[in-house]
Amino acid sequence: MLIEQTLFGTVNKVKEAIEVLKDLEPIKGYYLADSGGKDSTVILELAKMSGVKFDAHHSFTTIDPPELIRFLKKEHKETEFIYPKKNLVWMIEKNGYPTRQMRWCCKLYKENGGNGRFVITGIRSQESAKRAKRKTVEFCYKGTGKRYLNIIKNWSHDDVWEFIHKYKIPYCSLYDEGWDRIGCLFCPMNTKRKEQAKLYPGYVKLFIKGFEKRYEYAKRKGLTSATRFNSGEEMFWFWINEEKNKEDPDQTIMFE
Repeated sequence: MLIEQTLFGTVNKVKEAIEVLKDLEPIKGYYLADSGGKDSTVILELAKMSGVKFDAHHSFTTIDPPELIRFLKKEHKETEFIYPKKNLVWMIEKNGYPTRQMRWCCKLYKENGGNGRFVITGIRSQESAKRAKRKTVEFCYKGTGKRYLNIIKNWSHDDVWEFIHKYKIPYCSLYDEGWDRIGCLFCPMNTKRKEQAKLYPGYVKLFIKGFEKRYEYAKRKGLTSATRFNSGEEMFWFWINEEKNKEDPDQTIMFE
């Protein structure tokens, strides 16, 4: 619950978050990472409620669900889209298709903003064992100069939805269609790629074109993958149907 009675008194999670945002506000304001998911919806509202200076950004991966993009453009008008130089699908030709072990896509399309800034994220401990180890304030270890403020780190799934309903905040319609989390379509860390392929045939056709380019590239370069498949389309369906152990929330969603 957003308001809890503890041994140390009453805890109001909304009030606490707002106070932290005010106390740590940097001179040039926060960089808010807005994925368009439910948690991003919450941190955006908290930033508005606190009155702190911030600018919101969405890293457009080119393979976001169309419902998510429509939602962001309609409801999060203050959020700036960061557009990549090239569609992710066309990067498959030379980079190969993303796998659990080789996720070049995250670095190029999700982690490309906020350098030198104090970044507000929607990361929560309840989401995974890895995220449970995260701290409220962190420094990026990759030399980007980023600091992270995981302002709702200790919020539960129910807290997020309580906040959204209490303050009547619009959210992406995909949640009402049974989606628990929202991320890139066909992410190799996601267990629901087969279902997504049925829902988004247009994206399937686009991906197959990208895989055909990869197949032809593999043949020209004499790569092993060219001998394993008869076409790029066959390569694509192998990729989609490949069984995975479990979904990894730390990869399917970066800053939900």
